[in-house]
Amino acid sequence: MRLNGVDDRLERHQYPTTSEELIAAHGNATVELADGSERLGDVLERFGEQTFDDADDVFTTLRAGVCHRGVGRRFYSDRDPTTDADDGPTPVSF
Repeated sequence: MRLNGVDDRLERHQYPTTSEELIAAHGNATVELADGSERLGDVLERFGEQTFDDADDVFTTLRAGVCHRGVGRRFYSDRDPTTDADDGPTPVSF
């Protein structure tokens, strides 16, 4: 996720602040995702009304709240499924 300069604006914002205040001030700014972009306001609205103590709190919320286009390949894992199930793959030792 790239914040396209939004991070500078968020760091200069007066804290503590609410998500409503951030959306009013910066909601139309876009963040660049792995597959597209999304408005900052749309991401923050997913979490409802919150109070942020500093810009780091906002960045954490943004990382947690971007839509599926922000995660790259959906449902991808380079790990084998668990081997505890009877129908799972047989473990191989190298």
